[in-house]
Amino acid sequence: MRYAALVSGGVDSAVALHEIAREAPGALTAYYLKIWLEDELAFLGECPWEEDLRFAREVCAGAGVPLEVIPLQEEYHQRVVQYTLEELRAGRTPSPDIFCNERIKFGAFFEAIRGEADRIVTGHYARIQREEGRARLFMAPDRVKDQTYFLSHLSQDQLQRAEFPLGEYTKTRVRARARELRLSNRDRPDSQGICFLGKIRYRDFVRSYLGERSGPILEEETGRELGRHDGAWFYTIGQRQGLGLGNGPWYVTGRDMEKNVVRVSHSAGVADHMRDTFEVGAISTLAEPPERWAGLETLKLKLRHGPELTACTLRESERGYIVHMEQPDRGVAPGQYAVFYNPPECLGSGMILPSPGETGEHGG
Repeated sequence: MRYAALVSGGVDSAVALHEIAREAPGALTAYYLKIWLEDELAFLGECPWEEDLRFAREVCAGAGVPLEVIPLQEEYHQRVVQYTLEELRAGRTPSPDIFCNERIKFGAFFEAIRGEADRIVTGHYARIQREEGRARLFMAPDRVKDQTYFLSHLSQDQLQRAEFPLGEYTKTRVRARARELRLSNRDRPDSQGICFLGKIRYRDFVRSYLGERSGPILEEETGRELGRHDGAWFYTIGQRQGLGLGNGPWYVTGRDMEKNVVRVSHSAGVADHMRDTFEVGAISTLAEPPERWAGLETLKLKLRHGPELTACTLRESERGYIVHMEQPDRGVAPGQYAVFYNPPECLGSGMILPSPGETGEHGG
């Protein structure tokens, strides 16, 4: 078995690399993906790729593993950046990290090294079980760090060639292991940006491509103007932070992209705009097709990365599936992904569709 380990300069991928190097000495090559959008967006602030690559080189040298740099700027721009911008322009909520895993880490990267490795090693917090020629994806014991949400759109072939050495680890154990190994990045903070954007803030990334356009922030119930915003594409349904309104908290309940309007409700009335039912399109499955698990009494979902799971039911519709949640949510937005679980197994995911007649997000 030959392994290709993706290293980012962070502590998770570094520990994952060392664990595989210990188990399969001589069968491992490390790769740093040259995405570096920071080159294009350097005017936004610090460009961390040189620091990332330096840490990656130090970690690989310490493990005695060769490191190669793979250029994938064009693929990343076409497969992730363009998708993200198209979703934002259409008034939908993109999920770039989900597509980064499917289209880049387990897509374009594997195409670039085809024939050089059998498994792709990453520092994801997730577990894989292989049985009867199939791979199944399971949540990590560290439910806060669990990253199955971001891996839910992989194909069965991609999951088959994935290797997650940190699957049984907690973040605390990873840090402790990094100290045992005396890794140079053992105390390095975790990245908070979206996939490959490093220290560049997501809002700054969006502004650099879509610009700014002043528009009103309206109270949902009365239509009263409460303030101004710099572009409806900066906001998503359920958002609380960054509105700049007093006497809050206020939550985004809708957006009109054509009129560049953001609508909000105060916390006292936001419950009226929460949703417990929505529709998803075709579901990407990791195990059995949805028809096999739609009737599970233990079926649950996540609407975003995090430890919370919500009980739900699923039934077929003309466009895909109707999802009903046991608990309503204020952040149901077209374009985002609902990820389904039979805990602790991750079953697959589907994109939330606009309600009939909607073109993007219009609240409700």
